[in-house]
Amino acid sequence: MANTSKSKITEDKIISLFMESVLEHEKVPSSVFKFCKENKITEEEFYGFFGSFDTLQKSIWTKFFDNSYGVMQKNKDYESMTNEEKMLTFFFTFFENLTLNRSYVLFIMNEHKHSLEGLVQLKGLRKKFKDFASTLIEERNEEKNLKIFRYNAPLFSEGAWLQFLFILKFWMEDGSPGLEKTDIAIEKSVTTIFQIFESTPLEKIVDFGKFLYKEKFA
Repeated sequence: MANTSKSKITEDKIISLFMESVLEHEKVPSSVFKFCKENKITEEEFYGFFGSFDTLQKSIWTKFFDNSYGVMQKNKDYESMTNEEKMLTFFFTFFENLTLNRSYVLFIMNEHKHSLEGLVQLKGLRKKFKDFASTLIEERNEEKNLKIFRYNAPLFSEGAWLQFLFILKFWMEDGSPGLEKTDIAIEKSVTTIFQIFESTPLEKIVDFGKFLYKEKFA
């Protein structure tokens, strides 16, 4: 909402204009110059927030994470949740955010639907998500007195990331009413991965994640 003849240009405003442009024209804008001209903003304003469309697209995914994480932490019960419940809550919140922007996400991801793992625009999201997963497992480790029973945080976070990619691919292909099958997939997937971590050697967990990834992406 503008309270002057020209809305104040913010990072979120530029992201919103970019997403609208992609959906309106069914392609990423051909240049920053044309994008700015079309949306009546200056290139200086654009470059004040983003160095390129690539950095803008990465930022969209990190904002999905930040918004989801922020909402999750506002839950009064968050601190008393188990690690599994925290992961479940994050997944549900994150994919609710994606669903609010489903048209954009499906369009922008469609050309990469068979190769999400190497998608450059997910790089920032991958780091944030793995940091979150590592924090969860480190909290679990604090409960264990003997080092031999502690989990390898980097390996856990990598397994969790593969699980995330599996669910993302599932969500992209879900045609069920209200995407209810994705909710079921999230619950079963997160529950299973935590159960496996309690009783399975870590190397097998990563193998399990790769198996799911390949099965879904083949």
